[in-house]
Amino acid sequence: MEKVRDIGIIAHIDAGKTTVSERVLFYTGVSHKIGEVHEGDTVMDWMEQERERGITITSAATTCFWVPSYQKGDKKFEHRINLIDTPGHIDFTVEVKRSLRVLDGAVVVFDGVAGVEPQSETNWRYADEYKVPRICFINKLDRMGANFEFDVQSIRERLNPSAVPVQIPIGIEGTFEGVVDLLKMKAYRFEGEKGEKIIEGEVPESLKEEAKKYRHDLVEKIVEQDDAAMAQYLEGKEPEPEVLKKILRKATIAFTLIPIYCGSALKNKGVQFVLDGVIDYLPSPLDVPPVKGIDPKTSAELTRAPKDDEPLAALAFKIASDPFVGSLTYFRVYSGVLKRGSYIYNSTKDFQERVGRLVRMHANQREEVESVPAGDIAAIVGLKNTTTGDTLCDPEHPIILEKIIFPEPVISIRVEPKTKADQERMGIALHRLAEEDPTFRVAGDPDTGETIISGMGELHLEVLVERMKREFTVESNVGRPQVAYKETIKGNAEAQGKYIKQSGGRGQYGDVTIKVEALERGKGFEFVDEIKSGVIPREFIPAVEKGVREALDKGVVAGYRLVDLQVTLLDGSYHEVDSSEAAFKIAGSMALQEAVKRAKPILLEPIMKIQTIMPNEFLGDITGDISSKRGKIEAMNDRLGAKVVDSKVPLSEMFGYATKLRSMTQGRGSFTMEFDHYEEVPASVAQLVIEGKK
Repeated sequence: MEKVRDIGIIAHIDAGKTTVSERVLFYTGVSHKIGEVHEGDTVMDWMEQERERGITITSAATTCFWVPSYQKGDKKFEHRINLIDTPGHIDFTVEVKRSLRVLDGAVVVFDGVAGVEPQSETNWRYADEYKVPRICFINKLDRMGANFEFDVQSIRERLNPSAVPVQIPIGIEGTFEGVVDLLKMKAYRFEGEKGEKIIEGEVPESLKEEAKKYRHDLVEKIVEQDDAAMAQYLEGKEPEPEVLKKILRKATIAFTLIPIYCGSALKNKGVQFVLDGVIDYLPSPLDVPPVKGIDPKTSAELTRAPKDDEPLAALAFKIASDPFVGSLTYFRVYSGVLKRGSYIYNSTKDFQERVGRLVRMHANQREEVESVPAGDIAAIVGLKNTTTGDTLCDPEHPIILEKIIFPEPVISIRVEPKTKADQERMGIALHRLAEEDPTFRVAGDPDTGETIISGMGELHLEVLVERMKREFTVESNVGRPQVAYKETIKGNAEAQGKYIKQSGGRGQYGDVTIKVEALERGKGFEFVDEIKSGVIPREFIPAVEKGVREALDKGVVAGYRLVDLQVTLLDGSYHEVDSSEAAFKIAGSMALQEAVKRAKPILLEPIMKIQTIMPNEFLGDITGDISSKRGKIEAMNDRLGAKVVDSKVPLSEMFGYATKLRSMTQGRGSFTMEFDHYEEVPASVAQLVIEGKK
């Protein structure tokens, strides 16, 4: 198991993740030709849409084997790498989040010209959240405007000051020809048609001084991590490179240092060293702490060590529908062995399932296996009830692992089937797509009978509608995108909800008094039961909570979902004969609607973080336009003949911005957008939303 690495490749859109992955597959011998994104023949981007658009939409998993380049092909040093290539586009952020949850390490790829970009920061934050050790790869150093020092500086300033280069480039832009290894103080160039021959040589004279300076910094940072090495260093003796490597490995796994590699994946330079770095510095399943979970019966904390003889604990992190085999459940085994034909217990859903077929994935190719040991990633074919984030475990030793929390959708559109035949298929298609993607929601509008789908952005929904057409042959008409507003309250209020119905025979009686209070942004909903001395019998309290929760779905201002409030059940009364769960449920929902009306209800709108890049001469027009969209400009920076403007703008003002930006900048501007937070809608705008005009 110490020779297994579970790693992901993460980056901002267009930094070259898939190109790096394709090189990895070629050098490890999984594929015999290199696929190119611009030619649409990549292995990892296998969906038609991915190849047409040149972007990654779903994370693809594959398994490959690598002997470090310095072991000269000796098979006994072979390591297994389970690799996941993730999307860079913010609309598919769910793929990055769920992949990082089950990975032990990550390679973060940066564009050699742009350095740290907004999505790099978001992905870095997710990796921090799941405590994933990482190494950096500065890619595209052959491009015009590439600047290695600027990139290193931007990683240190914006992500982590402990990032240290272990290589520097030989030449830059058009003259980029190889890398200098700072620990060995040797230069490496890549020859052969696909850069597969690595030629070792001396450091060029012109680079010696710079390399010495970088090496001095690197060695100092490494010896600071170890007392014995520090003492030796202070005596004027430098530890051996092997010793330095060991200390750097420990520091990388402990998040105290982050090694930086450099190269150009497209020009086949430097990728083999990144693979060496994965093996040298990223953890095996044995190097990460045992996974923690809770006992579903007692809620006591349990741990599972990464050993084959421990009870089984695995986490399902992705559901994919495969046109040939049906539903595929990707999972990571944390402990024990998952065998074909065995029974597993889904502790999240309290449900047993039988494992039919087990497959190891190579992008969209499958290889049948009999069992999957601890620390490995594979997929099960045909599980019925398992969804993303469920724990699969040994029925005798149940455990629930920490779930994955996904962001809420921010944008919705209406879809309607074109024909009667499409109507039946559309229900099945939407259900399957929602199972795969936890950030995609489907709801019916009870007032109009239409189907509303919600997601993370315009591109996300466009791709899903397109997938419905291609994979499920459903033709549909699509409405205009709409913002997912929310409602909350600013004050506190009490209200009574009384539901009494007398007709012949048994009546209905439910009576509750509740108090609503505002919570901080993002806190969600809390229900507090303060009933004393049985004024409402215990068995009716869950029904009151259910009624309140259902009433949250339709707010009082404009019918949007209510969030960030606490409901306290204070008082009530019941009838010996007529009271029922249904009556208390209705009373709870009546009380909530009434209380919210008295507690100064307001509308909230999603605010997006925008980064706009344009030539200098258009700066005035762009900033003026952002201000006219109720946007707040937060920073302006220079980047190689261009201006970069960071701002926060309400989502409702951003529709059609791509087209407008192109026309304002003669097609030379670009922007990235991601969700940031919810904020109160100004009164004048709120009025338009309520009237349905915005």
